[in-house]
Amino acid sequence: MALITTGSKLIRDLETYKALGMYVPLEGGFEGRYRRRLRAHGYTTYSLTARGLGDLAAYLTGVHGVRPAHLGKKSSGNEAAVGDVYYIPPILNTQLEQLPPKSKGLVLWMIEGHILSSQEITFLTQLPQQEPRVKLVVEMGGARAVQWTPLKDVNVAA
Repeated sequence: MALITTGSKLIRDLETYKALGMYVPLEGGFEGRYRRRLRAHGYTTYSLTARGLGDLAAYLTGVHGVRPAHLGKKSSGNEAAVGDVYYIPPILNTQLEQLPPKSKGLVLWMIEGHILSSQEITFLTQLPQQEPRVKLVVEMGGARAVQWTPLKDVNVAA
């Protein structure tokens, strides 16, 4: 149980490789412990799911448009009409602007990473080189015990 109590190997590997693919037991709970260890070590964490992100580059680093769900209803004036687009600021840049002054950086913790394509994995691998304050942990699937590998070494099932 020493791995659960310290988390120092994860932090060391994250600082070395900048992006990790993680495999955790499906019953959950372990990722919360590791996120708590990262926060105690001086990192700010931000969690999001890979489902429904669309273009990762636009969602994380650029202003992107989002259309509201149609829901089969007509617009009544102050609601969004069909075809309206709301523009949302880049998630990553917004989080980086809000970092505390003494923070070591931002750890973007992405769940359900098994649905990402190989091009998206490549983009996520290169993202820490573009923005050095960003580190990534992408949950790629389940395993009996917590294990991780550099994200560049993760094989995406086609």
